[in-house]
Amino acid sequence: MNAGALTPIRSGMLMDETNRLMKKPCLICKENKPLSAFLRRTGKRSSAGSRRGTCRDCRKAKAATAGIADKPPAATLTERVRKAPVLHVPARSEQQPPLPPLQPSIIQAANDAALLRTTRQGTVWMRGRTDKGRRWYQEIELELAVTLVKERAAVLVNRYTIRRLYSNKDFRQYILDRDNHMCYFCGGMGDTIDHMLPRAKGGHTTPDNCVCACNACNQSKADKDIVTFMNNEEVDL
Repeated sequence: MNAGALTPIRSGMLMDETNRLMKKPCLICKENKPLSAFLRRTGKRSSAGSRRGTCRDCRKAKAATAGIADKPPAATLTERVRKAPVLHVPARSEQQPPLPPLQPSIIQAANDAALLRTTRQGTVWMRGRTDKGRRWYQEIELELAVTLVKERAAVLVNRYTIRRLYSNKDFRQYILDRDNHMCYFCGGMGDTIDHMLPRAKGGHTTPDNCVCACNACNQSKADKDIVTFMNNEEVDL
């Protein structure tokens, strides 16, 4: 017999032939059926040729009786989203009640300069915004910080920090609107800001120290304090 006439036989073919010949009884219908009529067992402990005890036909009949498919298809993402319960997200007004107005004690604490303390460097932090809205920080002396808070130009953020209330542009507009664009000295139309106690003599740019003034009074007052300037004006009149 020639070697070329031999037909190669693989292990898989031998296994299929063995499965067709071997039979086992079904646990439900009790009929002897070939192994191909049963599902393969899965798991680490199951052998290569082990089968389940119930045949395929009995499994399908049991699934049909229960009213479900043998293996229902997995729901798509769109179907899961549609079947998901709709959660009610409350509006902002429903999520939290409106904030109560500030208590007088809180407002008083923000304007109480006696609470200020210096940092380890012996200074106080002051922060604010420029006319373009940029934030800035600066270290100042404790005495200056106390003056700014007392004269309503700043408020306390914490014991070591104050916040300037106005930028340069906003402060000028605030003083002009507060005084109705009326000169404090002569009663005429005013469009400038003057310091009652000049900065050269220790005055600061605060609401309590600044008034609206016309250009003429502002120039003639110069660095005089308000008492000296007003007395000189009365003498000239």
